[in-house]
Amino acid sequence: MSRTARHRTRRRAVLTGAALLTAAVLLPVPAHAESVADYTVTVDTGARGPAVDDTMYGVFFEDINRAADGGLYAELVQNRSFEYSTADNGSYTPLTSWSVSGTAEVVNDSGRLNERNRNYASLAAGSSVTNSGYNTGVRVEKGERYDFSVWARAEAGATLTVTLKDAAGTLADTRKVAVRGGWTQYKATFTASRTSNRGRLTVATAADAALDMVSLFPRETYKNQPNGLRKDLAEKIAALKPGFLRFPGGCLVNTGSMEDYSEASGWQRKRAYQWKDTVGPVEERATNANFWGYNQSYGLGYYEYFRFAEDIGAMPLPVVPALVTGCGQNRATDDEALLKRHIQDTLDLIEFANGPTTSTWGGLRAEMGHPRPFHLTHIAVGNEENLPREFFSRFQRFRAAVEAEHPDITVISNSGPDDAGTVFDTAWQLNREGGVDMVDEHYYNSPQWFLRNNDRYDSYDRQGPKVFLGEYASQGNAWRNALAEAAYMTGLERNADVVKLASYAPLLANEDYVQWSPDMIWFNNHASWGSVNYEVQKLFMTNVGDRVVPSEASTTPDAGGPLTGAVGLSTWATSAAYDDVSVTAADGTTLLSDDFSGDASQWTHSGRGSWGVQDGQYVQTDEAAENTLVTAGDPAWHDYDLQVKATKRSGKEGFLIAFGVQDTGTYYWWNLGGWNNTQSAVEQAVDGGKSTLISKPGSIETGRAYDIEIKVRGRQVTLYLDGQEWGRFTDDKPAEPFRQVVTEDTRTGDLIVKVVNAQPSEARTAIDLGGARVSSRARVTTLAADADAVNTETDAPVTQVTSTFRGVADRFTYAFAPHSVTFMRIDRR
Repeated sequence: MSRTARHRTRRRAVLTGAALLTAAVLLPVPAHAESVADYTVTVDTGARGPAVDDTMYGVFFEDINRAADGGLYAELVQNRSFEYSTADNGSYTPLTSWSVSGTAEVVNDSGRLNERNRNYASLAAGSSVTNSGYNTGVRVEKGERYDFSVWARAEAGATLTVTLKDAAGTLADTRKVAVRGGWTQYKATFTASRTSNRGRLTVATAADAALDMVSLFPRETYKNQPNGLRKDLAEKIAALKPGFLRFPGGCLVNTGSMEDYSEASGWQRKRAYQWKDTVGPVEERATNANFWGYNQSYGLGYYEYFRFAEDIGAMPLPVVPALVTGCGQNRATDDEALLKRHIQDTLDLIEFANGPTTSTWGGLRAEMGHPRPFHLTHIAVGNEENLPREFFSRFQRFRAAVEAEHPDITVISNSGPDDAGTVFDTAWQLNREGGVDMVDEHYYNSPQWFLRNNDRYDSYDRQGPKVFLGEYASQGNAWRNALAEAAYMTGLERNADVVKLASYAPLLANEDYVQWSPDMIWFNNHASWGSVNYEVQKLFMTNVGDRVVPSEASTTPDAGGPLTGAVGLSTWATSAAYDDVSVTAADGTTLLSDDFSGDASQWTHSGRGSWGVQDGQYVQTDEAAENTLVTAGDPAWHDYDLQVKATKRSGKEGFLIAFGVQDTGTYYWWNLGGWNNTQSAVEQAVDGGKSTLISKPGSIETGRAYDIEIKVRGRQVTLYLDGQEWGRFTDDKPAEPFRQVVTEDTRTGDLIVKVVNAQPSEARTAIDLGGARVSSRARVTTLAADADAVNTETDAPVTQVTSTFRGVADRFTYAFAPHSVTFMRIDRR
């Protein structure tokens, strides 16, 4: 998961002659001519485009937004083993999510359940502990069965009374469990007498007892698998028919300590994700501090991931750490023994997935209930490393070891956290020179970026490494975001010979525990719903086709014009001072001049941060505040020079100089010393979503005054730092709202015409099928809504609408609705 971004001739298609007559016959004439745009789509049905693999689209699961515990993993008890810690989250204690009646404490001593499960609850006679579950409580449904289990110890014997209640009363009959002797697992079953989202599970003891691994599981999990998955979430994922399942991350793969659990390390909790921690008996698996700020139990581990992939018919694609951290940590180990151990762990993982039952790790897989191999064919090493050379030298060691023992396994590299920049370019150069089979790209950009970059992969080397687009999204869950992603996906399919795998990210989000948004599927403890982005992914993933049929479409006239906007100053988790701001028009006219010898009345404050004039400088003093943008000038300004002196006073980063400012969500800024003061970039924000246009490594010194100059001419921008040119770009690539791709389903013979119209006007389109003999009827599936539409738990304005269109011919006309994605399945005779 990343934390951070272009010209074509355009012409209007004109409907004439027979095409116009057909349009008049088939379509109503809109009342307002400006609400219609005319296009053409020409399909070369006699040509063969690239084959589209069955694994083209998949899903990426990361334990972010509580996607595992409290999410896909069906366990209903939070902090079931009393292992929560301030190392996981500053607000946590071992009794987080538990309330105590009487006397109970969490103990970590030699009487523990095992060496990986170190904490347990010690209850005095007459005491109880009550668990509040996730979200509003423990969810139960009337008539459904729930399996309770607990590991307990009571040397003198004790009876546990287990109840399931909410504020209104009992939710199921009480269960009694007799405990005697050392640690033993005890079980009971509840049948819910009514439905509740606010249940509480209580375990009371009549005598002194110790408890660990207190669990409540719905009997009905996805495909009724033990230690299984929450059914509604798993079914929504399965409905996508994913070709692959990438797991378990993401940033949590290659962040944290690389050391082992041990007494010497204080049983280190912030440990990088390692697959061996997550297999074997559930009670013997470790818990860990999740990178995203909470505890992860590893109840959902590598065995369950492999099993889920098999259950949904997806290729398993695990990601292992490369001993170079990413996601802002930027460390590389020089511990040779540790590197060798992780390489061996990767070989052991392949044995766990594919090895015979007579092997060590294949034997463990069989003991866990799956003697058959999982047929692992791909494995990724690393995730979003910002140190490309350090990463690649270690990647080569992993790849060589895997290929020596398993030459049939594809080992996937990556290109860092962004779609462009120095890290990206260096990583790709190393991957090409190293003959890598596949490279994992990640990027999160604005909808405009996706509309502008449909041709991104058109120019990629067809003989070079293939692309795994492992993470992408357009920074929002509104319909405008999903439309931009849909338009971009037509380019992915057109380049299916280069882009072999692609997955939107993140997959899941619990609405009450969000670290990252947007997300594909949202949920709480009782319901789940697909975002509008999910609906786009589902439409594409279930209508892929087997081969691209070459096609062309006309484009939308571009209004053009110079880059316009006011100017601005900002900070991000940093205190900075600004002075001597001037904006001069190209003809020498002074548009703005401020040396802050008086007040700052020319500047408009966004409300974030603490701005004030101090000693003749404009100073932002709040080190915690992010995006403290203040602006000055006219949004209509164009062709100007912006000059300013900037000084970092303290904090994590540098400073940000904005230009082309239309409002607080739409602007450009030069981000100097961003990403924890490791790189600088020019970013473009459109409606709050940002894309990176230029990126270079670099940091900003505290206390040093920098001279900054930005020249805007037309749509070209040149940036100077202390009198030296730092970079330049021309922002004149249009954001094309009308995109198409055509594929063929060889099983059915269907042509699948896929059209995205991401604009508020109807797209009246003349479609030429190139002489193909086709049925006169097409099955049409449409997604359409207002640009701001969002799917929620109670309202889904974006859902598939199916219809039949009876006007198909070799040449015909169709009106694509405003803000729509339309798939037409046309039967070739």
